[in-house]
Amino acid sequence: MTLSTVTEYLSRKGIPFDALRHADVQTALGEAFSLGIPGELVAKTIVLDVGRGHVLAVVPASRRLDMHLLRDALRRRDIHLATEDELERDFPQFEMGSIPRLGSLLSAPLVIDPEVVQHDMVVFAAGTHEESVRVRMRDLLRLEHAVVTPIASLREEDPPRGERLG
Repeated sequence: MTLSTVTEYLSRKGIPFDALRHADVQTALGEAFSLGIPGELVAKTIVLDVGRGHVLAVVPASRRLDMHLLRDALRRRDIHLATEDELERDFPQFEMGSIPRLGSLLSAPLVIDPEVVQHDMVVFAAGTHEESVRVRMRDLLRLEHAVVTPIASLREEDPPRGERLG
């Protein structure tokens, strides 16, 4: 799936967006850096296997997914990160690490951390390492049937909340 397929889907659903091209990056934080925007504005999508299907977990690029919080939120213990083989098998149209946060397109439930939805705009990968889209959060929430619940924690290299560096 290329940016044109993602943008076509958003257009068909009546969701205004900006298509963004950037350097080839392998991470959501790299995407933020390449676009010159804070990591909080880039939504990182993590694909998880749950039973016989998938769930998409969405956290800010500046945070990491907390599996304990996710398992508690979904009240399931049979959740694990999808393997590269599973991702290649089930989402061959996407480059590894560039799956868009469109559960409605992928027929997968969507769980979003509240820090993602607090912003007016959000940026997310559009299927390749060089393409992203920027949309208004309210438009995206209108499209997606998402569960919004805390599932993110500080990145391991971040200081604990309330502490200041140097």
